[in-house]
Amino acid sequence: MKPPLNKLPTRPGQVLKDAMAMFSCRQWRTWFLTALFLWAATLHAPGFGFYHASGNHIVDSQGRVVQLRGVGLGGWLFPEGYMLHMPGFGSPSSIRAMIEELIGPEATREFYQVYETNYVNEKDVEQIARWGFDHIRLPFSYRLFYDEANHSFDEAGFARFETFLGWCKNNGLLVVLDMHGAPGGQNASNISDSDGEEARLWTDTTNQTLAIQIWREIARRYAGEEAILGYDLLNEPVLPPGYPNTVLRNFYVRATAAIREVDPNHLVFIEGNWFATDFTHLTPPFDSNMAYSFHKYWSETDQSTIQYLLDIRDTYNVPLWMGESGENSNPWFAETVRLLENNQIDWCWWTHKKVATTTSPLSAEMTPEYRQLLDYWAGRATRPSAQFARDALLAMAENLAIERCRLNEGVLRALFDPDFLIQPSPFPGNQIPGVVEAVHYDFGTQGLAYSDTDFKRVRWDVFEPWNIGGEYRNDGVDIELSQDGEGPRYSVGWIQAGEWLRYSLEVTHDVECDVFVRVASANGEGRLRLTLDGRQVGADVDVPATGDWHRWETIPVGTVQLSGEKAVLTCRALKSGFNLSQILFIPRAEQGFQPVGSAVVGPSFPNPFNNAVHFPLILPARARVRLEIFDSLGRKVIRLVDQNLEPGNYSFRWEPGSQGGRSAASGIYFYRLTIGKNNKVGRLVLQR
Repeated sequence: MKPPLNKLPTRPGQVLKDAMAMFSCRQWRTWFLTALFLWAATLHAPGFGFYHASGNHIVDSQGRVVQLRGVGLGGWLFPEGYMLHMPGFGSPSSIRAMIEELIGPEATREFYQVYETNYVNEKDVEQIARWGFDHIRLPFSYRLFYDEANHSFDEAGFARFETFLGWCKNNGLLVVLDMHGAPGGQNASNISDSDGEEARLWTDTTNQTLAIQIWREIARRYAGEEAILGYDLLNEPVLPPGYPNTVLRNFYVRATAAIREVDPNHLVFIEGNWFATDFTHLTPPFDSNMAYSFHKYWSETDQSTIQYLLDIRDTYNVPLWMGESGENSNPWFAETVRLLENNQIDWCWWTHKKVATTTSPLSAEMTPEYRQLLDYWAGRATRPSAQFARDALLAMAENLAIERCRLNEGVLRALFDPDFLIQPSPFPGNQIPGVVEAVHYDFGTQGLAYSDTDFKRVRWDVFEPWNIGGEYRNDGVDIELSQDGEGPRYSVGWIQAGEWLRYSLEVTHDVECDVFVRVASANGEGRLRLTLDGRQVGADVDVPATGDWHRWETIPVGTVQLSGEKAVLTCRALKSGFNLSQILFIPRAEQGFQPVGSAVVGPSFPNPFNNAVHFPLILPARARVRLEIFDSLGRKVIRLVDQNLEPGNYSFRWEPGSQGGRSAASGIYFYRLTIGKNNKVGRLVLQR
């Protein structure tokens, strides 16, 4: 079962109170993550007072050098097509036009209201602070603050920003305002909401004038706002052919001068040409309170990739801020963050949430109905009705709410765990005897938690998939939907000879187990080896041909005696040619564990009991599970469980008198555990 979304404390004074409250009401995983990320939250909790450039560093109001760690809110007020899986991606304007063409203007306004309400609200901001980030980069279109129809500033847009700013101030977060879409578009791509033809910010100078007017008005209104870290004047400009970088510099000089007329306090961030990578002619600095902002994508993670930026910093005694990075694997994330911090560079990651993603901390589920809309827009399906499209869009918008999103825990570990590149750490809930899902290998980098042939992308011009299946986790391991009607949802595929997976396990019983693997293979050429604490389990397994890459069979490996409290399992591919979904440690029946259909039920304990009794269950396949308690006269006391469960390890608990149902006095009781069409009945003794 998946735990609820983690709530992590931000302020040291709240740690004990929050951790104890969470420990008592949430699964232990939440408490564990609290301890893991606490160091990041307490290293630097931003206080207010203006941050500014001092030499080649950004310092706080007390002049102290800080290590800033931020995250962007891409997709919220400036939707980008790739985040929504739009065919051909699409700009914010074209996406809205496509939606409106399907469902009409009124329903489109309804959709965007729900979309924006759920994409980011105060719950998201609270969570961002608890994860350990200290600032947020807010991408916006110039239209947020400017009403083109009336040629005036938009008070509703300023009011929306101030609401957001209030959320950030309540949670101790600084804000960087990022003009992601300038008038006319600062590049010709959908990411600037251009018309797709030209970057008209540069070809029509009236657009530059308007952009500068907007920045001046923002600065005028917020000159005294200490919660604003600074102004990111243009996101990823790309000048058209024939326009030298001096044009970009001139714009920055004019915009900064306009800001300084009304605001002497805030940092200005200057991004380079060619998607914030080329700073030719942007030096020397032209303001005493500025920083150069670069973006880093799809490149190596060594010193040579940023040396030209360090040279700019050291030559001109000016700070650097890495304003955007991401869209890569967890190992690349961890290596990049360490590179930046080893060189005392502040950073801001991209981005906190997307639809159906592994690369952001939060992933919103894509519904089948929304996928049908995407197929229509891609030309692969017939036009849906307006009602179907409206319902599909609203359902997708509802799934953006943080409480419905899946947490990609490995992303946060890669960004914040100082040991991510040093040693592996356990995936929570891996216990034996029981079911170990193949995708629940340890957290950590390539070579520590797993070994995979391709584990990061280092070229911008060639797509190098690190997770070919693109599902569930963001490591080098290739994960896909298993398409297994009985087994777990996800499986490991595209396995190459020499690759391996590591699992840190908790041993709950000293017991002898039969070990199985659930595999699929179209050709039967694969071979694997299991080792437990360095000792091989059974013989090498020659994977049989199951007839298809998604036709699954559970095959025996050998027998192993479990003992102690911890164990390390390694699964190594000796030959490629198979997919893997589960590794099962099934206790032998004569040792107190009993088969019930394909499941295994452990002995209830303690029995006799006083306050509570537990019912262990190992469930290798999806099944309907019902657990009921009866008194000695056969009257039902309570139904504890009645639901469809995924494969995994479960322990149900009955606390008489505290879980509803009829009151329970001392005496004899019976339980009936139904798994699919199979039953197990047992006797309980309650002693008050």
